Amino acid sequence: MLYFCDMARRKKSKLGFTNVEVIDAGSKGKGIGRASDGRVLIIDQVVPGDVVDVSTYKKRKSYYQAKPTQFIKLSPKRTEPVCQHFGVCGGCKWQHMAYDHQLYYKEKEVLENLKRIGKVEITETLPILGSERIYFYRNKMEFSFSSSKWLTEAEISSGQDIKDKNALGFHIPGMWDKILNLEKCHLQEDPSNAIRNKIREFATKHNLEFFNPREKKGLLRTLMIRTSSTGEYMILIQFFREDENQRKLLLDYILKEFPDVTSLQYVINEKGNDTIYDQDVIKYHGRDYILEEMEGLKFKINAKSFYQTNSDQAYELYKITRNFANLTGDELVYDLYTGTGTIAQFVSKKAKRVIGIEAVPEAIEDAKANAQLNGIFNTSFFTGDMKKIFTSTFISKHGRPDVIITDPPREGMHKDVVEQILSIRPKRIVYVSCNSATQARDLELMSESYEVEKSQAVDMFPQTHHVENVVSLSLKE
Repeated sequence: MLYFCDMARRKKSKLGFTNVEVIDAGSKGKGIGRASDGRVLIIDQVVPGDVVDVSTYKKRKSYYQAKPTQFIKLSPKRTEPVCQHFGVCGGCKWQHMAYDHQLYYKEKEVLENLKRIGKVEITETLPILGSERIYFYRNKMEFSFSSSKWLTEAEISSGQDIKDKNALGFHIPGMWDKILNLEKCHLQEDPSNAIRNKIREFATKHNLEFFNPREKKGLLRTLMIRTSSTGEYMILIQFFREDENQRKLLLDYILKEFPDVTSLQYVINEKGNDTIYDQDVIKYHGRDYILEEMEGLKFKINAKSFYQTNSDQAYELYKITRNFANLTGDELVYDLYTGTGTIAQFVSKKAKRVIGIEAVPEAIEDAKANAQLNGIFNTSFFTGDMKKIFTSTFISKHGRPDVIITDPPREGMHKDVVEQILSIRPKRIVYVSCNSATQARDLELMSESYEVEKSQAVDMFPQTHHVENVVSLSLKE
C-alpha cells in the first residue's frame, strides 16, 4: 500500500510504503525491499526478514532510499545489540543481526560480485572465515573532541538543561561537525574506554577547550589509541594550537593515570583537516612505536603506520595469502601495495626473494626497519606511484616475478598496473581485496590469461558489512 506524508512543500513530499518485506542485504549493509510501484527500496537499519512500514527520503529512477517508520514483524535473524549507542553511532551498523547471518550476507555479496561483475568461474570456493572475537577486536581507534556534542533523542526529550556540551567520540554519519559522546565502545579492548573517558572528564574539569570544527577554535582536537597483541599501547593527542601549560597538564595526567603506557605522543595541527600524515608527531614519553608480533615476526607500529586493524584476523588473512601463493622457496615474489611490508615479510621464508612496492614513503621506511628488526635479508622495498614505478624497466632491473601478491586500496588496481601484470605473465597471482566489486572488475580484465582457482572471504570487521576476499589465479596454458 502507498501513502503520502504531508509536508509544507509539495516537491519535498515523502512517499511511504506499508508492509514491506526486507528480502536481502545490499550495498553498505542496508536492507533491500520492493515498493508497490516496482522500484527497489534501500532501507536503513533493518534485517532481512523484517516486515516494515517505511518513509522514503531519496528517489531515483529505479529505487528509493527509505527509513522504517514502524516494524510490523521482526526477523528471526535479529539479535539484541550490545552497545547503548547502536542506531545513533554509525560504527557497527550490523549489531542487530546475529553473527552467523552477518557472515552469510558478506560471503553472498562477495560471490555475487565475482560472478555478476567479474563473470568469474571459481574452481574452489572456501567458506568465509569468521572472527573468533566479534567485539573488542580493533587495535586502532580515533576519536574526535567537540565543544558542541550531538544530543540524543533521550537527552532532548528529557527537557533538562544540558550544560556539559563537551564530547569525545565518533562523528554522526553524514555530519562532519557533530560528535556523539561515547560512554562505552565495544570495538577496542581495555584500557581504551578508560583512557577516553578519563581524558574527557579531566579536560572538562580543568576547562581545557574542546575543538569546534565550524568556528575553527579550541585546543583538543583528536585522540588516537593503538593497542597490540603483545599488550603494548599508544596514546596520541592532537592539539589545534600550542599551549604548553595546558598541554603538559593533560599529558602529565595521562601518565599519572596510565603509567604503563608504552608510547605517549602529541601533534600540534593548525590546518583545516585533522589528518596527521603531513604533521610532526612528537614523543612525550616512552617509545615512538609499539610492537606487534606474528609468527615470531615483530613489527614496529608508529603513529602513522598502516597495519590491519584486526590483529587476529590479519594473521588468518596472511596465512590464507601464503597458502594461496603455493610457494616452494625458489620463487621471486612481487608484493604490490605492500604497505609496511607485513605480507612481504610473512611470506619471505617460503620465497627466494620478495620485492615490495608502495606509494607511501613512510610505510616503506617502516617495512625496511621491520625487515632489519626481524633479520630478513631476502626482501627489498621501493617507493613510488604503482602505475609509474611498476614498469618494464623496473622488471628488467629486478627480475620477472614468478608470483605476484597484490593488496590494493578500495578502488582496486589501476588499469596500467593490470596491463603490466598481463604483459609479464607471472605463473600465479594472489589478489587480496577489501572491495570485492573492484576486485571482480580487475579479475574480468585478467580473465583471458588467468583462471580463478580459489576464493575465500575473511571477516575482518564483525558488526559491519565490510569484508575482505582473497583470490588465487593461475596462468592459463
